[in-house]
Amino acid sequence: MNSTVRILLADDHAILRSGLRLLLTGNSEYSVVGEASSGTETLTLAENLQPDLILLDLNMPALGGLDALPALRKIVPSARILILTMHDDLQYLRQALKHGASGYVLKKAADSELLSAIQAVMRGEVYIHPSMTRVLLEDILPEAQTINKKNAWEILSEREQEVLKMVALGHTSAEIAEELSLSTKTVETYRARGMEKLGLRTRAALVKFALQEGLIKRE
Repeated sequence: MNSTVRILLADDHAILRSGLRLLLTGNSEYSVVGEASSGTETLTLAENLQPDLILLDLNMPALGGLDALPALRKIVPSARILILTMHDDLQYLRQALKHGASGYVLKKAADSELLSAIQAVMRGEVYIHPSMTRVLLEDILPEAQTINKKNAWEILSEREQEVLKMVALGHTSAEIAEELSLSTKTVETYRARGMEKLGLRTRAALVKFALQEGLIKRE
């Protein structure tokens, strides 16, 4: 960083602010220019001081951090806003990012992570506490997996699709082999290869997928 990052601390706990100030001022790259103990005070100081970065708590008297975010974005549009909170809650994270926060750090990890988070957001990146990143991925992963399986079905060979549909309908390998004029071993190969492409391990999972995608109908 070419110049000192001017930081506004916004938290209603004086002891925490004191600890943060001590941590930050121990680094020549950072300067704490103000401290706010409420949401309304945060807005006033942000407008007067025009900081480069605001460390913002979500729960403060008068006006909470989430409610203050939209106003802060207007008052200091160039400032990075890094949420520093005790809430490892997906809904809080979503709302914070939606309203313009640059990052989300949990207070329990502030000592070890805060400087890295500040460096990241000042580079223009979005920083999310690792445990929250996992929660976010777990939330969107089922949808992503469904999309991937849909795409995979389209690239299955016609024979693989035929075999898997019949497997989903409950036919045995021997029955499928007779129906399609194939050897049982060949049917098993098509079945294994198709299941692998779809990322499915059991017939039950295949049946569920086939029903969801309308490949077979529930009787």
